[in-house]
Amino acid sequence: MLRVDIPDVAALPAAAAQVRAFLAGHSIVCFEGEMGAGKTTFIKALCASLGVREEVSSPTFSLVNEYRDAQDRPIYHFDFYRLNSPEEALEIGALEYFDSGYLCLIEWPSRIEPLLPNDRLLLTLSVTGPSARELIITN
Repeated sequence: MLRVDIPDVAALPAAAAQVRAFLAGHSIVCFEGEMGAGKTTFIKALCASLGVREEVSSPTFSLVNEYRDAQDRPIYHFDFYRLNSPEEALEIGALEYFDSGYLCLIEWPSRIEPLLPNDRLLLTLSVTGPSARELIITN
């Protein structure tokens, strides 16, 4: 477990660099936290640290966005907040994405818990002040 304090938005690149070190060997990365905790904002910083050049935005309505990292490998960004059941994730082919071996960044993973592999990284963001956050990394 690693705890990272993020005092403000300016500290996001450094926090993303720390998380990047934990990505080795993990293709499934889950992001938990209350609404407004900064999951998408952190994912934007993480993607920037991985060399993503296109705009990173929440896939709230599309459920999945695809980006390309500096080596032109796909990164899949999911937002399962609006799902009513894991079966809805199956309908969009979530398991094929998860089995691809490419990085999958998942917001609201608890909505599809039965579909997630055991080997995953969990990042939990908590609000600790007006612009401060605490990030806990567990696997």
